[in-house]
Amino acid sequence: MLKRVSFQNNGLAFMLVAPQLLVTFIFFLWPASQALYQSLLLEDAFGLNREFVWFENFEFLFHDPYYLRALKNTVVFSVSTAALGLLVSLLFAVMADRAIKNATIYKTLLIWPYAVAPVIAGVLWLFMFNPSNGILALSLRAVGVDWNHVLNGNQAMVLVIISATWKQISYNFLFFLAGLQAIPKSLIEAAAIDGASPSRRFWTIVFPLLSPTTFFLLVVNIVYAFFDTFGIIHGITQGGPAGSTEILVYKVFNDGFIAQDLGGSAAQSVILMAIVITLTVVQFKYIERRVEY
Repeated sequence: MLKRVSFQNNGLAFMLVAPQLLVTFIFFLWPASQALYQSLLLEDAFGLNREFVWFENFEFLFHDPYYLRALKNTVVFSVSTAALGLLVSLLFAVMADRAIKNATIYKTLLIWPYAVAPVIAGVLWLFMFNPSNGILALSLRAVGVDWNHVLNGNQAMVLVIISATWKQISYNFLFFLAGLQAIPKSLIEAAAIDGASPSRRFWTIVFPLLSPTTFFLLVVNIVYAFFDTFGIIHGITQGGPAGSTEILVYKVFNDGFIAQDLGGSAAQSVILMAIVITLTVVQFKYIERRVEY
């Protein structure tokens, strides 16, 4: 029977949670309320003249072809980054979980990319895929692929997806490896004795037991692709060429800080926040039902 924790002094309980509540209010609730209020305004770049326009900023966005293009780019980029990052990191974790020689060195090398800042990760891949002298660009050209992400939008999207995936693999790898090591080896050994093949053992025993970890990482990777990849895109393509890699979070920056469209940028941030909250709720309501704890 679980014993319920209670405080004799309610003031103590409030003091313990007050720092977290204060951080949440200052860095989330207050900025979110300001963005919501500003999205209903039309104002100049200096904030001297304001006009309350209600939902005109939102109506304009859904008729703006550039915003719809950014929305499409976000879907392609986020789905590709999350799916590729989870698949590759799971493969690496399964390999690292085996008794291989120099496993410690292997695990350490896989963890290192997580310590790299997003913009630095973008610049590293930019150097390797530089159309003039990048080692990977020259290798592709040697096999007949004319690589030039500066002019080719599809190649630019592939480059930012690779860079964003590489940056997140270490984070996913740590959780997958911890989940694999928590699975009792006796279950796998019993299945092997019963004649189950390695692939059958993985899909019928290992992967179902990893479902809580996979679900958690799915939520984290979707949020990462929507928000934390700004530095990667800014360091590699800056949304180009011709807006082919401009995702929603980068368009908020472009319209707000470059074009000085404060009301439109605020409206975009509100929509972006609503999309991420909706996706998270849908994942917890429908996908979590398939998770086996």
